[in-house]
Amino acid sequence: MKSKIFNLFIVCLLICTYNSYGQMKKVASVEGITEFQMDNGLKVLLFPDNSAQTITVNITYLVGSRHEGYGEKGMAHLLEHMVFKGTPNHPDIPKELSARGARPNGTTWYDRTNYFETFNATEDNLDWALDLEADRMVNSYIAKEDLESEFSVVRNEFESGENNPVGVLMEKVISAAFLWHNYGNSTIGNRSDIERVPIENLKAFYKKYYRPDNAVLMVTGKFDEEKTLALIEKKFGKIQKPSTPLRDSHTEEPAQDGEKIVSLSRIGDLQVVSAMYHTPAGSHEDYAAMAIVENVLTDQPSGRLYKNLIETQKASSLWSFSPFTKEPGFLYINVDVPSTKNMEQAESELKDTMDGLKTNPITQEELDRAKANLLKRIDQISRNSSYLGTYMSEFIGAGDWRLAFIHRDRIEAMTLEQVNSAATKYLIPTNRTIGRFIPTKQPERVTIEHTKDLDALVANYKGKEDMGKGEAFDVSYDAISERLDTGELSNGINYGIIKKNNRGKTVLLNFSMRNGDEQSLFNKGIIPSYTARMLDKGTQTKTRQQIADELSKLQSSVGFRASNGNIYAYINSTEEHLMASLDLMADMLKNPSFSAAELEKLKTEHLAMLESNKTEPQFLASKRLSQINNRYSKGHPLYAMTIEEEEAAVKALTIEDLKAFHKSFYGLGKSIMVSIGDLQPSEVTSFMEKEFSNFKSDHPYARLKNPYFESQPISEDILTPDKQNAMTLGNLNIKISQDSEDYAALSIGSTILGGGFLNSRIAERLRQKDGVSYGAGAGFQVDLDNDDQNSSMYLYAIYAPTNYEKVQQGFKEEIDRFIKDGITEDELKNAVNGWIQEENVSRAKDGELASLINNNIFYNRSMDFQKQLEEKVKSLTVEDVNKAIRTYIKPYKEWTVVNAGDYKK
Repeated sequence: MKSKIFNLFIVCLLICTYNSYGQMKKVASVEGITEFQMDNGLKVLLFPDNSAQTITVNITYLVGSRHEGYGEKGMAHLLEHMVFKGTPNHPDIPKELSARGARPNGTTWYDRTNYFETFNATEDNLDWALDLEADRMVNSYIAKEDLESEFSVVRNEFESGENNPVGVLMEKVISAAFLWHNYGNSTIGNRSDIERVPIENLKAFYKKYYRPDNAVLMVTGKFDEEKTLALIEKKFGKIQKPSTPLRDSHTEEPAQDGEKIVSLSRIGDLQVVSAMYHTPAGSHEDYAAMAIVENVLTDQPSGRLYKNLIETQKASSLWSFSPFTKEPGFLYINVDVPSTKNMEQAESELKDTMDGLKTNPITQEELDRAKANLLKRIDQISRNSSYLGTYMSEFIGAGDWRLAFIHRDRIEAMTLEQVNSAATKYLIPTNRTIGRFIPTKQPERVTIEHTKDLDALVANYKGKEDMGKGEAFDVSYDAISERLDTGELSNGINYGIIKKNNRGKTVLLNFSMRNGDEQSLFNKGIIPSYTARMLDKGTQTKTRQQIADELSKLQSSVGFRASNGNIYAYINSTEEHLMASLDLMADMLKNPSFSAAELEKLKTEHLAMLESNKTEPQFLASKRLSQINNRYSKGHPLYAMTIEEEEAAVKALTIEDLKAFHKSFYGLGKSIMVSIGDLQPSEVTSFMEKEFSNFKSDHPYARLKNPYFESQPISEDILTPDKQNAMTLGNLNIKISQDSEDYAALSIGSTILGGGFLNSRIAERLRQKDGVSYGAGAGFQVDLDNDDQNSSMYLYAIYAPTNYEKVQQGFKEEIDRFIKDGITEDELKNAVNGWIQEENVSRAKDGELASLINNNIFYNRSMDFQKQLEEKVKSLTVEDVNKAIRTYIKPYKEWTVVNAGDYKK
């Protein structure tokens, strides 16, 4: 009897516990994601991933530029900025985010606005993040004084976009294509609406849309599901659902009845041709068909447009995008045409290729390739829980998160007949906006149906088997050291391997080879980087297309880059496909075909990039800064080229140069391999030992010396006419390395000066207080080599040219105050805590952990080096940091500063 009474008590206790967060009603579960709904209307998505070691909290509000009315253009985006200004319980949100080492942001799009933060997976951090999002859902200040400073920051962001003719053309084409629907308005908004919005209107917009029944909260990563549900209930359960119901927009865009033309005239060098077609909403079955059509047209190197425009050198590059929208959207295609090419010819080829789909339909081979490409991308996103948390916002905004899986399934099931039917239905001249009106006696139109029956579409969807949760990987230094297997193979490759169970059985592998010295690399210029860029363009036995197809089948990625004699290879794969991907990587490294046609495409793209940047403030400021502090003669491996020298080098480059460099320099040299994830270490090491046993370089490795030197105290202006945004870049060389005693203190000091999330001294001054810059800050680049000790601090600001004096004054005064007064105890505490948690987040990400292990192997260190560094950071005092600031940081007038903008205005 006692046992029965006790069991009954336990049952009652469980019922009471359940009722304590009884608002949480389970709605659906698909492939590891579970949806709950609260009584106040808030939808909650949980996606546990024990292998992540981080947590991402992402809240999506179903409000974007589509919901804006007359005089409100850009209000959703402006509100996104204002919600970072604080609440009564969280008065300084940027400071809190930095103190927690979080990686946050907020973004606004057509159908939604989202806010997210990724942080170290602790219960305290999760409690804080949920409390923050619950509080700013209804208690954000939205104060007049904040609006007065922030509107100019948003205007500055608007002006940044106005600098870019490609973006402006896209905005005007889309605007011309939509007569009535708000998808024709850019998310950034209208200048006058940004500048003149009354605070009362902004508050009303906030109260109207920021409410629990208009939001979806998603938590991904390493967390306890039951505790998290209870915590969400505690934080969000007390928020009442407003009595006034939300009504969705009802505007439908009529069928376009003729081809349109848009022309843009601005200062610049690169020509651009673009085309836009109206297409169905993301929830429509034809959206998946059009995603396949888009890939068939624009994929590199198989795409029809790529072959007809890029391979024939009528254009230098192309890209496309088709947003996953709730209501009927669009497909946009952009083609860059160098000034030396015929733009009319490129436009004609673009239209001929699109129109030719009617008589030259998509083939089965093209369909299979496009499916493989798209499904590979979806699969790789699905294996990254941190990114998946924010990626889902697109589908939530379009109506429901399950659309992500339905879209994938539709791509898998798509038939050739469906794809060609969609292509010929939507890609017609009268549904296109390029720029030219053509009268016709027989108008051809397509009416795109509005979104309907979305609830019925997703209601009973179950999805596929999920990818599991992975193991709970301990990111402490001692735990990593215990799991890390290091050694040296018989052929000299040093390795570091961590075998661990990731969600989706993912594995990452990085392989580096270092060869050559200052003498052997002299006058090689861009040859090393181009040699690496050509490795994936074909081998002796496989074409570029065959490589791309094989990688899609393997659901893997292989990439290369190089700097002088340092060659780096990267693999992102799974346990099942790692060895096949590794074999493919080895073939590309050892047996490249070096196609002359592929080289010409790279050269054309490079020259077009240089041409398009000749009037861009950011590019010019960065280029000039590197030239001012250049101390090497022309031909030296570390020499900084001018734009003209770089153009000449590209034009002079030949296939023979690349073949000769590969034959002479490629080989093991000083080599390091790092791999993390689901792998069999013995298989990998055996492969690397055997495959590269005779792979030798003719040039032994010797590190390029780059010792510290004083930067020049110069402030130089570059005029960039007709650019509505300006750029300031500054540099100060500092003699210190990561081994130095003062490194920890100076690192924390630089974080307080210009790091963190909008709460550094510089960001507080230029963005939060003065409101003159959308992006401003400073950073510290430390030299890992104790022999050179060639470190540097940098600063930057993006702003309207009319604010030039305010920016210069802000930098000067803040650096002077920083040196004179130093930091506070509160700043130190927050910076140290943020630094430690940020390091935890970094070690939880396989790519960043692999880079750390690689550096430790190269510099003959263990994880104890980072552990001791963290102890130094923890023990820092205000006096330690202030001493480092006074020792190393100089007044603004002693920095090398380059300003680029239209200062004549």
